[in-house]
Amino acid sequence: MKPLTLELLAVPKAVPEVRRAVREHLGAPCPEVQLCVSELLANVINHLGEGTPVTVRLTRMDGGRTRLEVSDPDAYAWLIRRRPGPDDETGRGLLLLDAVALHWGVEQGPGGKTVWCELPQGA
Repeated sequence: MKPLTLELLAVPKAVPEVRRAVREHLGAPCPEVQLCVSELLANVINHLGEGTPVTVRLTRMDGGRTRLEVSDPDAYAWLIRRRPGPDDETGRGLLLLDAVALHWGVEQGPGGKTVWCELPQGA
């Protein structure tokens, strides 16, 4: 399967559009992948601001795993998993990513960073 690459501005209305593009590209229900792309885009919107340019990449890997990458121009790469309280309305994105992904991480590059995750076959 050919990789999917989307270059866009991180704005709230883009999130459902990217979720739909991911599902259409994979050709099957993929709630875990859609959840991860939503969380990663929401992190960009919340921490870097609306209108930040991002690149979303989706690739099938050996063994049927799916790799999702969201790249942005911010070089700051320290993502922190928080332990939100029961009344906190935010702070669960990386916990969700950690719960559904096999692996995830951050790579720094000359033009910013890429947050990536790998999901199991069938995700």
